[in-house]
Amino acid sequence: MISREPTIERLATAQQLLLTPFGLDESHLSKALAEITAHRVDDADLYFQYTRSEGWSLEEGIVKTGSFSIDQGVGVRAVSGEKTAFAYSDDISEASLLDAARTVRSISSAGRTGRVKTATRKIASSRSLYNGIDPISTLDSTAKVKLLEKVEKLARSRDPRVAQVMAGLASEYDVVLVARADGTLAADVRPLVRLSVTVIAEQNGRREVGSGGGGGRFGLAYFNDAQIAEYVDQAVKAALTNLDARPAPAGEMTVVLGSGWPGILLHEAIGHGLEGDFNRKGSSAFSGRIGQRVAAKGVTVLDDGTIADRRGSLNVDDEGNASQRNVLIEDGILKGYIQDSLNARLMKVKPTGNGRRESYAHVPMPRMTNTYMLGGDKDPKEIVASIKKGLYATNFGGGQVDITSGKFVFSASEAFWVENGKIQYPVKGATIVGNGPDALTRVTMIGNDMALDSGVGTCGKEGQSVPVGVGQPTLRIDGLTVGGTA
Repeated sequence: MISREPTIERLATAQQLLLTPFGLDESHLSKALAEITAHRVDDADLYFQYTRSEGWSLEEGIVKTGSFSIDQGVGVRAVSGEKTAFAYSDDISEASLLDAARTVRSISSAGRTGRVKTATRKIASSRSLYNGIDPISTLDSTAKVKLLEKVEKLARSRDPRVAQVMAGLASEYDVVLVARADGTLAADVRPLVRLSVTVIAEQNGRREVGSGGGGGRFGLAYFNDAQIAEYVDQAVKAALTNLDARPAPAGEMTVVLGSGWPGILLHEAIGHGLEGDFNRKGSSAFSGRIGQRVAAKGVTVLDDGTIADRRGSLNVDDEGNASQRNVLIEDGILKGYIQDSLNARLMKVKPTGNGRRESYAHVPMPRMTNTYMLGGDKDPKEIVASIKKGLYATNFGGGQVDITSGKFVFSASEAFWVENGKIQYPVKGATIVGNGPDALTRVTMIGNDMALDSGVGTCGKEGQSVPVGVGQPTLRIDGLTVGGTA
């Protein structure tokens, strides 16, 4: 058997799923793009997508639900200046493609020379960060049910206070094909899996919740016995810890954030403010500050879509640009923003491989991939020991951020009160309030334990959800406001 270069292989897979069954080939794509570029537009693209998804869930000891779906369609976009015209259809045919092309080209006047010319065919460069497998087929249905039952049995065996176990297993096979007006063709084949575990523990009439789980761009075989045990232990430990939690003190204090998933605070409070659209419009707290100090020395923040097998990684983004490792803040100095094609063109910079969309029915916009802070040189135990009185937050639930002001509010789902360098007791109901740009300047200690999350993140922006990754080392931040229940 002769194997093909991965970029060519992915393009062939996309064509077989998204063009051939509907009597289409590359000539039809060129024809549709020519319809658009006959008018005066700055950019145009076609985005074809095929998604097959499956989900299983367990509750009360039995697998209660199973779901399977297939979705496919095409999105057609024309861009003129800051304006975007967009049409989409779940009917992949030459007629619907040309109809959509004629609809979106109305963004600009007819009879005027187009700014963009359809060029010679060229295959976009891309990466090979994950195998183009269909993860749904990597385990049969019986094995998937047994996997969830194993989670249930293992969690209950950990402690008699475990009163309820819920678990979910999700798999997705996503194939995309991008054709741009400049002749670029790009494709990606994206597997995605996730196992989630939620445990409710009960003691003396009090009930508390803990969660665990993870995933990434690989097959279901990743969830072996050791991995399942790790997720279960994480969920059970969190639930049991919260059974002993006391009301959280409130006030301004030192806060230490744990490594890994607590990077969600960095993602929300800092990451969104570094997206190109907000900065082009001047609505971000970071607008116009490239080259300026925006964080304490030692703080380096990256958005990196090139990490193998990670939930937030992409071989190419949803505009056909190869993903990149983008340094956003280096040693406290703001270096750049993350960009899609539209905002990059208007800001006269290059795209950064961050043009993302939820599906063919959505327009692309600059979005994060895997966003994290690099580690420092401090032992995490030393950082916790440095707290005179303060909060040590190791896990987070929901949060909100105002992009314009940078103000954020986050709820800690697992946190501890620390006095004189010693962990005293777990606390419940702690919320961390602050300002993203200001909080970065208050970082005083950076741990040497940088870790990425386990693969559970989903980011929402303007109604669109995409899978992402976060990460950070243990961090000490002075002078944050903690809203508590005490």
